[in-house]
Amino acid sequence: METLRDYQHHLELKDPTLYIFSGLPGTGKTTLSRLLARQVGAAHIRIDTVEQALRELCFVKVRGEGYRLGYRVASDILSVGVSVVADSCNPIALTRREWEQVALGAGVRYINVEITCRDVREHRSRVETRTSTVPGLRLPTWAEVESREYHAWTGERIVLDTSGRPEIECFEELLSQLRRAVGLAG
Repeated sequence: METLRDYQHHLELKDPTLYIFSGLPGTGKTTLSRLLARQVGAAHIRIDTVEQALRELCFVKVRGEGYRLGYRVASDILSVGVSVVADSCNPIALTRREWEQVALGAGVRYINVEITCRDVREHRSRVETRTSTVPGLRLPTWAEVESREYHAWTGERIVLDTSGRPEIECFEELLSQLRRAVGLAG
């Protein structure tokens, strides 16, 4: 098995990448996106954090402002040669294209990663038992997750189902799929 260090070497971290994580709440995208950011030395931009800050600091009823602010911050970080892991639900085609445009505007590659939990019982249990890691953020209920608008994908992406698997196994699969996505053996 190729080690993470080998993965980092092959990717040549001097070439920044925008890793665009998407998925419904409770699928494991924040866990996996944080692990990836830490391991490859990327900045981690979590839209939940951005949106909660807007609510608290600016007293804004957040709609698309969190994403737009996230795009700008990601663009600035990418422009100085640092990779970014963007962590958001990213539920509609518009936001997916906008993240991609951030990478294209910065002249860097992007990789879309959709995190799923196809076992409905497990997904529901995760949503109902998790606690917020963003101070003040009210997590969605299962009913809100089920009714959330989430468009079917049409573009290329890595899909990772986290159902019934430990975090490390999911992360190893993610690294393997990333290697394939950038044309590396493994």
